[in-house]
Amino acid sequence: MTVMEQRGAYRPTPPPAWQPRTDPAPLLPDALPYRVLGTEAAAKADPELLRLLHAQLVRGRRYNAQATALTKQGRLAVYPSSTGQEACQVAAALVLEERDWLFPSYRDTLAVVARGVDPVEALTLLRGDWHTGYDPYAHRVAPLSTPLATQLPHAVGLAHAARLKGDDVVALALVGDGGTSEGDFHEAMNFAAVWQAPVVFLVQNNGFAISVPLDKQTAAPSLAHKAVGYGMPGRLVDGNDAAAVHEVLGDAVRHARAGGGPTLIEAVTYRMDAHTNADDATRYRGDAEVEAWRDHDPILLLERELTERGLLDEDGIRAARDDAEAMAADLRARMNQDPPLDPMDLFAHVYAQPTTQLLEQETQVQAELDAEAAGPEGAGR
Repeated sequence: MTVMEQRGAYRPTPPPAWQPRTDPAPLLPDALPYRVLGTEAAAKADPELLRLLHAQLVRGRRYNAQATALTKQGRLAVYPSSTGQEACQVAAALVLEERDWLFPSYRDTLAVVARGVDPVEALTLLRGDWHTGYDPYAHRVAPLSTPLATQLPHAVGLAHAARLKGDDVVALALVGDGGTSEGDFHEAMNFAAVWQAPVVFLVQNNGFAISVPLDKQTAAPSLAHKAVGYGMPGRLVDGNDAAAVHEVLGDAVRHARAGGGPTLIEAVTYRMDAHTNADDATRYRGDAEVEAWRDHDPILLLERELTERGLLDEDGIRAARDDAEAMAADLRARMNQDPPLDPMDLFAHVYAQPTTQLLEQETQVQAELDAEAAGPEGAGR
């Protein structure tokens, strides 16, 4: 027998005491994204919840359009639109209890607004104004995160600390498909599973990390399959089906609150607009691809379900659109007002105990401002 034949015949056996730590089968996601709308499961959905989701989707679509227009008017420095992804954003906000925490990424402004943050305050960071723009503790919403995936370990830390304190709190962390390629994603998944932290991860797979398609990022069958490697369940859901996203998120939040640990959910959706107003999406995707997704628009899917079941009529659709227009008009009017700026805010909230150098700089700037206010005579003294 040749050496190669000997090697081929060799079948290593595991050590006598070895056995799988976790059965992977229950952790695996379904082969296809879970759906509710257009299926028999839709009949069991709460009509009031469906109408609420519809109203919030319409409002969210108008919010995205208005914020994008504000960038063209110079009122926003940049805006990463979530048009097409509204179902993920709205469901994430509505599924949480008041005591829970939302950890958004930079594209999740709509989720922040749906959670109850003032629309203008939610745009403060993108306006180029100072700090977050809203009080994270008042709304239980972490600051919008521009660096990819850095909010995920923060969500795990908060959830783990809450459990150690005995607080009945769940953290829901949002991230894009591009964020799953970051080291912070790995660290968060691993710590969450080891600690069995009450945290839910929602990956909005919108097809592209800026201009990089998903197949250039990962060879995994789905992003939800990554959960198995960390020892947590993975779920795959149609990200444009608002009822399905709300149901899957709700199950995961209840699972986490009951002590069952984290869940990784992949919502398959699509980014209809460019990455931001500074991006030219035509350089990496064709119009035919975008048009194909228009037939799977989250608002269209939900309106079709509601109207076919007699739960929504033209008056209801008009009322939702009128409410959205009123919100957009108020946002537009308030964003057209220049915010009051105080140069001394440069020195606020830098250190809990200001350093000597910072105090010197503060004194110098204040002296310059006082001299300017005093006019030419004061400036010359």
